[in-house]
Amino acid sequence: MPRIILEVSEELSQQLAQVGDRLPELLALSLQQPAVPAQVYRYILDFLASNPTPEQIAEFKPTPEMQERLRTLLTRSNTGELTPTELKELDEYERIEHLVVMIKAGNLSYLTS
Repeated sequence: MPRIILEVSEELSQQLAQVGDRLPELLALSLQQPAVPAQVYRYILDFLASNPTPEQIAEFKPTPEMQERLRTLLTRSNTGELTPTELKELDEYERIEHLVVMIKAGNLSYLTS
C-alpha cells in the first residue's frame, strides 16, 4: 500500500489522531463529490416538498443557472471536450431530467397526491 507523508498544523494533527484507523475511509469519502452541486438537489427537493399542484409540476423547470450549465456540458459533449468529471455531471443531469419527466407524466403519482 502506498504511503503518503503530509505536514499539517498541530491542531489538525490532534484532530487526525482522534480519527485513528478511520482516516483512509474519511479521506476516500471526502474525495467523493456529488456529480452536480448540492443546490440542484435542494432546488428539486424543496419544490417537491412544497406539495406542488399538477399545474406547478407541469411548469417546473431548471433555474437559468442550471440551464446554462447544461448547455455548456452539452456543447462540450458535442465537441468531444468533456472531462470524466463533466461526463458524470451530464449523466446525473440526465437522470434528474428522467425523474422530472416521470413526475410530469404522472408515473410517480404518489408524489402529487
